[in-house]
Amino acid sequence: MIAYLKGAFVHKSPAVVQVEVSGVGYEVQISLNTYSKIQQLDKGMLHTCLLIREDAHLLYGFFDLSEKEIFLQLISVSGIGASTARVMLSYMKPEELAGAIVQGDTRTLEGLKGIGKKTAERMVLELRDKLTKNPIESNILPMKNNTLQQDALNALTALGINRQAASQALEKTLATESNLSVEELIKKVLRTL
Repeated sequence: MIAYLKGAFVHKSPAVVQVEVSGVGYEVQISLNTYSKIQQLDKGMLHTCLLIREDAHLLYGFFDLSEKEIFLQLISVSGIGASTARVMLSYMKPEELAGAIVQGDTRTLEGLKGIGKKTAERMVLELRDKLTKNPIESNILPMKNNTLQQDALNALTALGINRQAASQALEKTLATESNLSVEELIKKVLRTL
């Protein structure tokens, strides 16, 4: 397995980058997310994943390790191939995609090219627990327009607490307490669980 490539970016396009490493040129499939980060760079490092198919050996590259991790999770879901996973990562950042999966936001996932209702539901079903137990970097950090309760719920599930139990504990705590910061709310809920 080729874990990463470090070298000169000889040719860059939104879908492919050619990386020269010690005189050898590697063609690496990338997402728009990675392209936006390497667009201005002449050299650098890409985390990679080599997929061997019957008709080709394809090398996928990622600027961030979190993007590689979510890519590997996505291709483990039945019905999602490497091309679809790359397109998904072109539409959403890794932490946004992981957040949508953890929150069960199938509507957002269905909005991605190549993802239908059943595939979105399967993705949530198969990956929610994995991503909650092993968060991809900071994928469950509070997002814009989230409520205090949603931010606290995201943090509690990231700590490995059952989503339903955390939600019920949050509601009970918020019924008796007011004007709490997210940190204070989480601490109070942890004491009740």
